[in-house]
Amino acid sequence: MTYQVQEILERAFPVMPVLAVSRVEDAVPLARALKAGGLTVLEVTLRTSAAIDVIAEMKKVDGIIVGAGTVTRVDQLKQLEAIGADFAISPGATPRLLEAGQQTSMPFLPAIASVSEMMQGLEMGYEHFKFFPAAASGGVSALKAFAGPFPDVQFCPTGGISVNDFTQYLALPNVVCVGGSWIVPADALNQGDWDRIEQLAREACELAKQS
Repeated sequence: MTYQVQEILERAFPVMPVLAVSRVEDAVPLARALKAGGLTVLEVTLRTSAAIDVIAEMKKVDGIIVGAGTVTRVDQLKQLEAIGADFAISPGATPRLLEAGQQTSMPFLPAIASVSEMMQGLEMGYEHFKFFPAAASGGVSALKAFAGPFPDVQFCPTGGISVNDFTQYLALPNVVCVGGSWIVPADALNQGDWDRIEQLAREACELAKQS
């Protein structure tokens, strides 16, 4: 099934877990734990040698939408297309990557950290962006400022966001969801503590409902 960027971000609400998975055997139980906790759109970062295989395995879990993060090269987009990844997200955006993202069959979410970078993306036809690194680039205040001259642009802020402040981002009209690594702590993943991960996912969903 092919999704549009807006649909993926809406389905990711409130949090798209940002995952760095080193063991392929963790892929399916991790995806199932996150799904049980209410989070079904997962970003597997291409920071480990296992990432491509992890995405392929997670694709086997019914009801999971899984894509890749930390996409920095055009050839990675082609590799992700080949395994049927549902989407791709970059930590930044070069002109070549923006152009390739428009041609790929997958939804592509480029990242920006400034108004100038956003305007370059808008010129290429993009309307949705990852805001990264969010906390270091002005956080909620920056996104509020973006909304004035660019009221129709939608964001998934990622980077430095935690359980303590993610609802502040979600309260903004130009934020569809946030990306967060706190949902899957490294120690919980290393220990295979799927119950803890499921609970953290459920907690995020409950906090979002209450805010």
